[in-house]
Amino acid sequence: MHENKIVIIIRDDLKTWQKLNVTAFLAGAVAIEFPELHGRPLTTASGNTYLPFFKQPVLVYKANDTGQMQRVFKRAKERELKIGIYPSQLFNMMNEQDNIDETGRHTDDELDLVGLAIYGENKIVNKAIDGLKFHD
Repeated sequence: MHENKIVIIIRDDLKTWQKLNVTAFLAGAVAIEFPELHGRPLTTASGNTYLPFFKQPVLVYKANDTGQMQRVFKRAKERELKIGIYPSQLFNMMNEQDNIDETGRHTDDELDLVGLAIYGENKIVNKAIDGLKFHD
């Protein structure tokens, strides 16, 4: 059993490609910020080496609407968990600088969050995401 947990929350009203895209970006954010979570490369019997995974599972949950997403965001901030955000405003951006600039134009309350990554101690993360169901 792991002491900490990685969860990603995706708003359920997104198109499938958006859900997958947001999940990938948020998982990458956790990997970048926490290199100690990186596992070792996978090597096949053929001698080929492939990229490593996280050392622990990534659990994906769904938020049914904006209100549920904001509730989890607020609870995660109150508990001082590590948070990655993906606001819908970024769907119209084409590069990193545009993402940074667009995010900087909005307060936390103004962001239309469609995805969150949360990392921290299991019990504390569970309290922040209370009421959410696994994404199907």
